[in-house]
Amino acid sequence: MTLVGAAETTAWIGIPVSRIPGPLEPDEADLLGRARDGDREAAHRLGRLCAERDDRLGARHWWERAAQAGNVDSAYNLGLWHRMHGTTEEAVGWFEAAAATGDTDAATNLASLLLERRGDAAGARLWFERAAENGSRHAARRLALLCEDQGDGMGARRWHFRAALDGDLRSAHDLGFLGYTAGDEAEASHWWEYAARGGHAEAAYHLALLLHTARDEKGAEGFYRLSARADHPGAAFRLGDLALRRGDPRTALACFERAAHTGSQEASRMAGLVCLRLDDRLSAAHWFGRSAADDPEAAYRFGSLLVSEHNDLKGARHWFRRAAERGHQAAQAELRKVLPLTGGCVETEGCLLDPPPPYWTRPAEPEQAARAELAVAAARRRGDAAAEPAALVEILGTWDLVARESLSRGLPDVPAGGPVDGPVGGPVGGPVGGPVGGPVDGMVGGATGGMVELLARTTGLHLAAIEHLGLVRATLLRPGTAPWPTPAEVEHVLGTARDLRSHFGLR
Repeated sequence: MTLVGAAETTAWIGIPVSRIPGPLEPDEADLLGRARDGDREAAHRLGRLCAERDDRLGARHWWERAAQAGNVDSAYNLGLWHRMHGTTEEAVGWFEAAAATGDTDAATNLASLLLERRGDAAGARLWFERAAENGSRHAARRLALLCEDQGDGMGARRWHFRAALDGDLRSAHDLGFLGYTAGDEAEASHWWEYAARGGHAEAAYHLALLLHTARDEKGAEGFYRLSARADHPGAAFRLGDLALRRGDPRTALACFERAAHTGSQEASRMAGLVCLRLDDRLSAAHWFGRSAADDPEAAYRFGSLLVSEHNDLKGARHWFRRAAERGHQAAQAELRKVLPLTGGCVETEGCLLDPPPPYWTRPAEPEQAARAELAVAAARRRGDAAAEPAALVEILGTWDLVARESLSRGLPDVPAGGPVDGPVGGPVGGPVGGPVGGPVDGMVGGATGGMVELLARTTGLHLAAIEHLGLVRATLLRPGTAPWPTPAEVEHVLGTARDLRSHFGLR
């Protein structure tokens, strides 16, 4: 916000202006005379001229004369002046004087000052409410966020709703998340579409993810494209994945490359894999090399290309080791092969003697990836810590993988009564684990049902640990049933998931 009555390009915000006043213009001389005689409007305008010349003391002097005579704009400008150059106490006093007359900008600035410099949430809420009730969209949004911080869900919805209807697409996007977190996916869809059609790229992307969880690929693709127009990296990646599943690798490659150029390591790896499919090994090496430092699968693939294309065993050993240290089991096997050929020794490699937890290399099901990403976005929306989407995909994928393995081995049936939760599915989408109503879906639907007991008896793992895994899975698939899992909780549950896979000999 700029000073009331000041030009947008003034010294007040850093534009250099001569500090030496020139001769008074006739109009200025008239203003000075009128201001000295007590004309509050003239004093206000004179303060503006001083501000434009970067004469801070002069601006303060004349605005004080005007404000004391009842000029609200001068009182507001003095609040800004003291916020930047004076004391918080004086800024609060002048903002309060202007806000008491119904000035919404002053009330909003006063609330912000109370909250940010004094930690006075109650006082801030009072002034945000006054400004919001008087029509300030910005105050309504700030109030909604404050209500969220205070755990007032009803207040947050009310004020986000007010701001959204007044055109604030950020609040519409937030309303979508409030609905999703509460398990109301219809509400989430409504608000995300409202924001997306107004041009909010993140809302378009999250709506596309929600449609993807419902297996509506056509609808999802439309909103991914809408988001991709704003260069959303996630949207470009998802479009590449859709093209790849349709058997169109060249379109997929173009999408993955577009996402990779925004810094997505996952997109770089996928671009490399598509290049391999197209037998373009030089380009594949380029894309794997871009993400190999932090992506175990890319490091493994890059090492493999160094062997097959250049017979560079020492280079390959480096990248196999990088992947093996992250639990990539294929890389561990390759490292064992190249070590003797490059003068190394298996007995000195810690990642081989004491292997880390296995790295999840199975491709993510689109519905699982979408659920995981939505859960992470919902948890991080207000700055909360959250696990990485890959960790949540591993949890979802492990449960379904183990359930199918149990069925294929002909293990005992689920105890009488079956899972207490029934088949997975919500207002928008069906289950992630298999066809609706299918045998795997029925087995994995309940966090405390027969599947938990069956796995505990079969594997010897603690019943509570498996139940915890099932509960986290259920939260991801059916938002609103429990709070989003914390990173520490996810790390604990991942241990159980890996123990289950190890028991069945699965990677």
